[in-house]
Amino acid sequence: MPMGDATVRTSERLEEGVPHPVTEETGRGPLRRLRAPRRPRLWFEILLIAVSYWTYSLIRNAVPEQRTQALRNADWIWRVEQQLGIAVEQTVNHAVNSVTWLVVGMNYYYATLHFVVTLGVLVWLYRGHPGRYAATRLVLFATTGVALVGYYLYPLAPPRLMNGGRFIDTVMVHETWGSMASGDLKNMSNQYAAMPSMHIGWSVWCGLTIFALASVPWVRVLGLVYPALTLVVIVATANHFWLDAVGGMLCLGFGYMVAAAWYGRLPYALPRTVPARWRAWSPTRA
Repeated sequence: MPMGDATVRTSERLEEGVPHPVTEETGRGPLRRLRAPRRPRLWFEILLIAVSYWTYSLIRNAVPEQRTQALRNADWIWRVEQQLGIAVEQTVNHAVNSVTWLVVGMNYYYATLHFVVTLGVLVWLYRGHPGRYAATRLVLFATTGVALVGYYLYPLAPPRLMNGGRFIDTVMVHETWGSMASGDLKNMSNQYAAMPSMHIGWSVWCGLTIFALASVPWVRVLGLVYPALTLVVIVATANHFWLDAVGGMLCLGFGYMVAAAWYGRLPYALPRTVPARWRAWSPTRA
């Protein structure tokens, strides 16, 4: 048999052993199309992120500011942390406030990096990991979405707004722009939406994504350092309790569950690049 004929027949046998993708004729085509990784479109992503953040801010700030209940919840959380022996927020808050340059830096960290780093990671994913971009973005969106439920069901005052003046509002004291809920900006944001902490939810998302996908070792280390520093900042500036951070991580866990259920695996296990023919890809196979 000529070599060319053997090659053709071998190729045909291999193709017979590969399951054919489900098409729209079976009734599962549209769902398969939605789940298949594809190269993100820049204009769509910019529009989606802008509209999503606007919607998030609108809903978050539309949640009724239940001041009495929020202060009552804050007192309860503070008592629970004292009973658990982890109520160190006040000590950290006063210690950092005594070092002006440090607390001012933390105020600006709190106000800016929350957005800058998150957007930076999204851009990095878009450019370097297009096959994983949509799934990883879904984690972020699902995390933020369930956080809105938390704001509605559990109004919580941040430590700096608790009765008794035990905590220092570092933004007010040092007159820095560090919180949408302090000074002249307080009327633009719901002051009693501290649980869960999306500063933690988003920063841990950034850190895990960088650690899982970055190829440079020191960059991977920075990915782990970033959420740790964020935790110190939200406590030192009296914007959150430790338990708010736990709430943020629970929301993030929900986000990963949603993405894994939709794509059949964690986002970081998806192909880095988009297959040339998306129909040949299955969420249950590499």
